[in-house]
Amino acid sequence: MTVAVLSGKGGTGKTLVSANLAAAAGKAVYMDCDVEEPNGHLFFRPKAVEEKTVTVTIPQVNPELCTGCRVCVDFCKFNALAHINDKLMVFEEICHSCGGCVLLCPEKALTEKEKPIGKIQKGTSEGVLVQTGIMNTGEATGVPIIKTLLDENKGRTDRAVFIDCPPGSACTVMESIQDADYCLLVAEPTLFGVHNLNMVYELVRLFNKPFGVVLNKCLEGENPAEEFCLEKGIKILSRIPFDNELGKLNSDGKIAVRENDKYRKLFSDLLEGVKKEVHHETAFNS
Repeated sequence: MTVAVLSGKGGTGKTLVSANLAAAAGKAVYMDCDVEEPNGHLFFRPKAVEEKTVTVTIPQVNPELCTGCRVCVDFCKFNALAHINDKLMVFEEICHSCGGCVLLCPEKALTEKEKPIGKIQKGTSEGVLVQTGIMNTGEATGVPIIKTLLDENKGRTDRAVFIDCPPGSACTVMESIQDADYCLLVAEPTLFGVHNLNMVYELVRLFNKPFGVVLNKCLEGENPAEEFCLEKGIKILSRIPFDNELGKLNSDGKIAVRENDKYRKLFSDLLEGVKKEVHHETAFNS
């Protein structure tokens, strides 16, 4: 079972939900795909951490073979190549590593080299495998790092996988959810929260993913996010209260289910709800 946890903006509670679900499951994988600002490791504090560099291929030019034909320059839609003063220049920071320029060069003046763009850290925390993607500052995209994380867990059946997605609905989020069996959308009880919920709601529908909603920071009274779910017929799997004790545990970098039986029950109930939804979808599709 692979569950992706996502939201329309940061600070909504993705890490709170995904980390506590993984901890409640016990034997699980917590995968932090928010590669620009990963913070799940601050809660799990994994041990025996191993690190692997993630690289992409980018073009390099042999000036002795380059004739200045500009075929590569015209091809590149990201303007990562320019021919200036009889010299072909490669702007590595904006290259998207598609390899098209190398394929099209009539003089074979372009070849590929490896460029590090980030790393993956892997460790353990009380039975949970903690996997974190970290992108180097200034890189064009974190998609290759996320792909590497996902590939390492593709087809895994020995434990549940919980993906802490990047915020929003950009390419990195699309990459993070593509192999998920189920998506959990985390929303706040405000009008702005409804706007952000609608972003990821449209995304998971576009990808035809089964999904449900977790309402976080709930107070008594009006809840626009809940009203949105009721209007759209979206299943609400849990309502997490606006709770000072939970907020303090979270701000102290502690995993609530490991600290308090009340929160263990809350997230264990959510976990069971997710399992039922995944089982239902599997049975329906078979």
